[in-house]
Amino acid sequence: MQNNISLASHIGDYQFDNLLLNAAGVRCSTTDELNKTLDSMAGGCVTKSATPEERAGNESPRMKALPLGSINSMGLPNHGIDYYLKFAEENQGKNGKQVILSIAGLSIDQNIEMLKKVQDSSFSGLTELNLSCPNVKGKSQVGYDFDAVRDVLTSTFKFFKKPLGLKLPPYFDFNQFNGIAEVLNDFPITYINVINSIGNGLVVDPETESVVIKPKGGFGGLGGDYVKPTALANVRALRQRLNPEISIIGTGGIKSGMDVFEHVLCGANLVQIGTAFGYEGTPIFERISKELKEIMDKKGYKTLDDFRGKLKTI
Repeated sequence: MQNNISLASHIGDYQFDNLLLNAAGVRCSTTDELNKTLDSMAGGCVTKSATPEERAGNESPRMKALPLGSINSMGLPNHGIDYYLKFAEENQGKNGKQVILSIAGLSIDQNIEMLKKVQDSSFSGLTELNLSCPNVKGKSQVGYDFDAVRDVLTSTFKFFKKPLGLKLPPYFDFNQFNGIAEVLNDFPITYINVINSIGNGLVVDPETESVVIKPKGGFGGLGGDYVKPTALANVRALRQRLNPEISIIGTGGIKSGMDVFEHVLCGANLVQIGTAFGYEGTPIFERISKELKEIMDKKGYKTLDDFRGKLKTI
């Protein structure tokens, strides 16, 4: 009966045969990695968050696998906007899949510079503006400064006419949920992606009495099981506050079909997989698709719309 079950979804006018995507940052730095994702069961691929020029990132060790996830302070290593924009232009629609172009300037001016380049290009897909990288030394997360977010979007939409999504940091307070929603609802944003890693966690190795990564004195972004409840809270709280035409991508703690089910139940249109994709590679998309279909079959659901956003309260 699972043949009758659809994992298709959409964001704006963009159709996805499968709601599963990779998260920017993991196995998406090279065209080879991106093509492997496009050739998998994923609904599309997300490029590594690009800066205007190629960037080496932070010193190593800068990522550590942990029992319940990971900690990293990569510092946005990438091949630069031209590399990923060329890939996006050439591969948008390949195998019927979407390419999402992720950009993460180190300043508002850099973001505007790259968005102008995207606007002037032939790329017609979704662009994801990352306002939430916690691992660039000396740079704060724009997503926590609501006035700065408003300034970025005001400047952007003066010239940017293509669909734009925002990757946001995790919010923890209802005043934050209200504040960011108030800003976002004033702009023609296509989607938001919540959450980026929980910034500035600290992991200690008691054997060596040391931190486990080198940059920023050991502070880094947490991913995996550690962040799923926070990710679900952000999907749910922002779905309740945002204009209905703004879609939501849920990211954080996804390693099973049940995790995806919970994200969709909270209101996610699509999901992105980071830490677990890093460990498992492209086979994870087939495994999780199968698990999600089994859950939906058991519950009598045929489409994601049958249960999306229908979380019950008690």
